[in-house]
Amino acid sequence: MPSAPLGPPTPLLVAAEEFVRGFAAESTQPVDVEARLREIRAESAAHGTYTHTPEELAFGARVAWRNAARCIGRLYWRSLVVRDLRQVRRPDDVAEQCFEHLRLAANGGRIRPVVTVLAPDLPGRPAPRLLNEQLVRYACDPRSAERAALARELGWKGGEGPFETLPLLVQSSPERPPDCYELPDDAVHEVRLTHPTEPGFTDLGLRWYSVPAVSDMTLEIGGVRYPCAPFNGWYMGTEIGSRNLADRDRYDRLRAVAELFDLDTSSERTLWRDRALVELNAAVLHSFADAGVTIADHHTESRRFVTHVEREQRHGRPVPTDWSWIVPPLSGGATAVFHRYYDPPDPHARPAFLRRDGAWGEPYGG
Repeated sequence: MPSAPLGPPTPLLVAAEEFVRGFAAESTQPVDVEARLREIRAESAAHGTYTHTPEELAFGARVAWRNAARCIGRLYWRSLVVRDLRQVRRPDDVAEQCFEHLRLAANGGRIRPVVTVLAPDLPGRPAPRLLNEQLVRYACDPRSAERAALARELGWKGGEGPFETLPLLVQSSPERPPDCYELPDDAVHEVRLTHPTEPGFTDLGLRWYSVPAVSDMTLEIGGVRYPCAPFNGWYMGTEIGSRNLADRDRYDRLRAVAELFDLDTSSERTLWRDRALVELNAAVLHSFADAGVTIADHHTESRRFVTHVEREQRHGRPVPTDWSWIVPPLSGGATAVFHRYYDPPDPHARPAFLRRDGAWGEPYGG
């Protein structure tokens, strides 16, 4: 029997058909593709959109992680815990589910990859957005400056200490100011940094949170957009030790570490920055391990990513990869991911977590 036409090739229906066929091809259960496409056509004709089944949503979210060109931890994409909370729209409920996301992901230190999928955009009714870059960020982190200023405009009185968490900012519509929510103490799991051989390291007063939950991207599955879908894996140590705490436009702590270890900072040729980076990264890995919190080192995670690439190639699937993000910012040339070529990032790959031009701007990229 010839397949039933899907209807006029609107962008939504074209995207829906591509997704459903991809879902059917990888599903362990039989999928009646033509029947499902007829359902989608009828629903979109009536409502201008359609609703994913729970199975489609879970598959789409996991494949979006698989397609994330900047993520080195994609070997575990099948293990992503998908929280289906598409009925949640009220800002109070959005905030509470974000806090619960952090509790579930922290998991007593055994970090779980989790995505919380909240309400989708509907025709003429955009869903709420999170204005935070991550569910947890520190207000005095220079990267948080604009959001911290906005929170203060909304009446927040905090942000004085170097590691005070920024409140959650939930905006229900472009016309309304965002609502501001303090993060409960039990939702923010942190690790205080110590060093395996230098007791004085604790005097630097450094710490970092354990769940890196990205919250400012849109999850797009089969043409349907979920603008509020925070997701996390676990940290690779260099993200904290080589970027968050070391970058000059972030916490910029390399010189303080160098002074602690009495390194010669008189010239770049002494490689004091490199040596301080190693000590700072050693402290991060030591501290997380000592606290029983999941973290990956860049050598192990690089080998795992190569395993992921090889596994995907056996399935005949490309692995879109942004080399500049995959190669670690410490000892890159000594890792397994350095001396390789990869499939280039595909801005059209779907499903995907997409960057946005502002909270209400159009999603773009892959």
